[in-house]
Amino acid sequence: MIVTNQPTTAHYKQLVIVLGEEFVNTTIESSFDFIRLASNGISVNILKNFKEYFDVSMEQISEYLDTSEPTLYRWMSQEKVLGNKHAVKIFEITDMFLFGCEVFGTKENFFQWLKLANQALGGMRPAELIGIPGGISKVKDVIGRIQYGVYS
Repeated sequence: MIVTNQPTTAHYKQLVIVLGEEFVNTTIESSFDFIRLASNGISVNILKNFKEYFDVSMEQISEYLDTSEPTLYRWMSQEKVLGNKHAVKIFEITDMFLFGCEVFGTKENFFQWLKLANQALGGMRPAELIGIPGGISKVKDVIGRIQYGVYS
């Protein structure tokens, strides 16, 4: 049996549901599709869906996207299309959050883990790394190690 931590079709279908099928109206088959979708433009309304599904604050989203909270509210009031950088990032964060929820069993368990210092991340809390370039992949790697019982 080959073991892989590659997302499944069901995982990507869930990602589309979380962000809103009306805004992500295509099939996602890999993380490379995040780039394609972002370059076509994606509604800022996916942030509202992300916020509601994961029960996070606009302040947290602004930290994740490395932008100010007032800017996010302005984008929403003007119904902007997210730029590539922010669109790809929210896709990646959603992908990682869904993966974390799958591995930890519940959103609550996963979000609790995000707040804990982790030796595999240099003693940093996973939540601290989400807004930092390269941080999402580092956190996702640790989640993958946890999935397969590797001490993390």
